[in-house]
Amino acid sequence: MNLAYKILNNHLQKGELVAGTPIAIKIDQTLTQDSTGTMAYLQLEAMNVGHVAVEKAVAYIDHNMLQTGFENMDDHEFIRSVAKKHGITFSRPGNGVCHQLQLENFSKPGKTLVGSDSHTPTCGAMGMVAIGAGGLDVAVAMATGTYYLSCPSVLQVNLTGKRKPFVSAKDVILKVLQELSVKGGVNKIVEYTGEGIKDLSLTERATICNMGAELGATTSVFPTDERTLDYLKQQGRAEDYVEMSADEDATYDERLDIDLSTLEPMVAKPHSPDAVVAATELEGMPINQVVIGSCTNSSLNDMMHAAAILKGHRVNDNVSLVIAPGSSSILAMLSENGALADMIHAGARILECGCGPCIGMGQAPLSKGVSLRTINRNFKGRSGTNDASVYLVSPEVAALSAIKGCFSSDFSDYEALEEVPMTPFIKNPNYFINDYDPNHEVYMGPNIKPVPRGEKLTDSYTGKMVLKVGDNISTDHIVPSDSKLLPYRSNVPHLAKFSFYKVDPDFYKRAVANNGGFIVGGDNYGQGSSREHAALVPNYLKIKAVVALSFARIHRSNLINNGILPLVIKKEDYDFFNDQDSFTFHNLKESVEDNKEVVISNDTTGKTINATLTLSKREKVMIEYGGLLNAIKEIGGDF
Repeated sequence: MNLAYKILNNHLQKGELVAGTPIAIKIDQTLTQDSTGTMAYLQLEAMNVGHVAVEKAVAYIDHNMLQTGFENMDDHEFIRSVAKKHGITFSRPGNGVCHQLQLENFSKPGKTLVGSDSHTPTCGAMGMVAIGAGGLDVAVAMATGTYYLSCPSVLQVNLTGKRKPFVSAKDVILKVLQELSVKGGVNKIVEYTGEGIKDLSLTERATICNMGAELGATTSVFPTDERTLDYLKQQGRAEDYVEMSADEDATYDERLDIDLSTLEPMVAKPHSPDAVVAATELEGMPINQVVIGSCTNSSLNDMMHAAAILKGHRVNDNVSLVIAPGSSSILAMLSENGALADMIHAGARILECGCGPCIGMGQAPLSKGVSLRTINRNFKGRSGTNDASVYLVSPEVAALSAIKGCFSSDFSDYEALEEVPMTPFIKNPNYFINDYDPNHEVYMGPNIKPVPRGEKLTDSYTGKMVLKVGDNISTDHIVPSDSKLLPYRSNVPHLAKFSFYKVDPDFYKRAVANNGGFIVGGDNYGQGSSREHAALVPNYLKIKAVVALSFARIHRSNLINNGILPLVIKKEDYDFFNDQDSFTFHNLKESVEDNKEVVISNDTTGKTINATLTLSKREKVMIEYGGLLNAIKEIGGDF
């Protein structure tokens, strides 16, 4: 048996490990962050439960840390108060990025983790099955200890060889993205095998698992070994080590071979993480900004490599360099060992430990500027500047380019960088709060609004197409994430006014004027972030269905959780839809009950097509009741 299925099998509660079939697994750990956490905890509160049912639940504050108004701090206080009421560990603002902190403090081999952030698979580096999900799925996991999903297939990525100097883990995952694309991992677990694994430290494996989210993968996982044990010793948690590996005769559904010795530095060009080319193709390109940090590349090793390249040099006059360490422990160690001073003396701006620029929360690039970033996503406008060009690179290439003032991967003037010694981490427990009081009063600020609820399924629906979009529409397109809107993550009515506004500024008005309607999308609709606001907002606007060529895994689940039909059409039927006509969706109750095709008629032309609707037994109940919260309220959570 492969490693992924071993862990799933140890946690299996319902179903069988057959790819594509519904299963339920026991969840050991959960995590939330403040961009998605407020809604998740509003949903948890709606379930009227006591102490969480998992071994460890953590609420992180790492996204909404710009406090230009009361909204963000109100959300923080709401989350802190809910955490105290339900026995959830609360991580203070400034402690660091949730995935880096989870890896350092709580990750354990063989355990399961579900988090309301798409980059939760970072902890797959620890030999965990760590899955990103919508906030409501995480709330249910906290309440019941169970997570429902479609059993993934397993894709083996076999690593051989050893990397050349200045080839990083970022280059490894960019190579995988180049080979497989942003939809190449949908409904799959990516399991890494081979002798090449030994060339990768634990945090380098974390970088690879982190960006497995850009493949659309359910998660990614590495076996454990002496590198895993060394990291746990560094964190003072050697007792958590468990040997985890696939059987020698393990089978996989697919295989990709990568010889690490053949890799060169890579870069993802705008505006997709799979637009990958060799870094040498962009040598000499002028740049304006460099960002080093995020949950992908903010480890101690990443920071030390960047500092080593910057030491004794000056950031180019035409470049703004900002650096955000991944955790308070890493920042403390950089301060103690002198690397922080090297960064500052070079001219870098040091940000607090958090997500910051990665999610458009400050440090927006120059208009029409070029920004090199060590983050995981470069969707158009995500940086906060709609006409900027964002390139994804390693910390080493980022630091070198900041000095030269142009894109560069020519390290001929540098000696090979050493891996940072595994010295014990500086721990500051004061950043974590572990109080539990079941009678604690929950704080609710004026910006926190109720969770929208869907309506029960009817047998037919007639409405207008209110938006038609193309391939690879991300959740950033659906509900933009930037410093202006992130403070309103707990206020869906306000967010709704900005839905799709970077794609079509008139979408909100049209949806309101038509009392809802439906959306038509292309391939891989809803890729990117796990944020369920991309389904909550359409639910609030009375969108009844999304018709697309295919869906990203998490967004499809979020749509169903909100009672919105995810209908799949053939490519040749995409042009059937236009915004002038009225459409009717027929035989909906029968289609939901029996997984039959939905008949869609154009009431203006009289033409019809069929759309596929494939739902698990549990998903059918959710659609029938207008969403998961409605179903739990009426019939309970075990259905």
